[in-house]
Amino acid sequence: MTDGIPNIPRPSQLWKHLTADRKAQAADAFWRDENAAMEQAEVIAVIAQRLKFRAKSVVAMPIDRKVRQLVGLSGASELVAARLLVSFHLVHQRPMMGAFLDALGIAHEEGLIADESMEPPSADALAGAAATLAKAYPADDVRLYLSTLVWQDPATWGGLAETPQVAVVTA
Repeated sequence: MTDGIPNIPRPSQLWKHLTADRKAQAADAFWRDENAAMEQAEVIAVIAQRLKFRAKSVVAMPIDRKVRQLVGLSGASELVAARLLVSFHLVHQRPMMGAFLDALGIAHEEGLIADESMEPPSADALAGAAATLAKAYPADDVRLYLSTLVWQDPATWGGLAETPQVAVVTA
């Protein structure tokens, strides 16, 4: 990590390298995410401009069409890409999230940390938990999850950037 900036791909780069199926899953989770209003508004504006529609018309689109439009965008801002990744994990990767926290001995409810005031885990604990995940889940899923954690909270999870499970993806 250099100057507090993780030495891993940015959320937009992680998004760019997802498979079409994963992008569709993430986009669907994103549109259903009640905590993503700000990011959804940004995407609605981009889609409206692209289609030459009013934002109101984009809002009224069926979710499957909004998913296709979002997946078809040439790029996503860091804020939108980060929310897409978080939404994806909350909907599709809860078991892996829980397994990671279990490996660290951190109390959680379905993969969400119960104690907001927890101390950041040691580098050794993070490395051990990352290795545990690598034995149980596909490497691409582990890399995406751990990279998302680092970007979401580098103060807590930054040590993951040094683990072999978080390999740099070239742009």
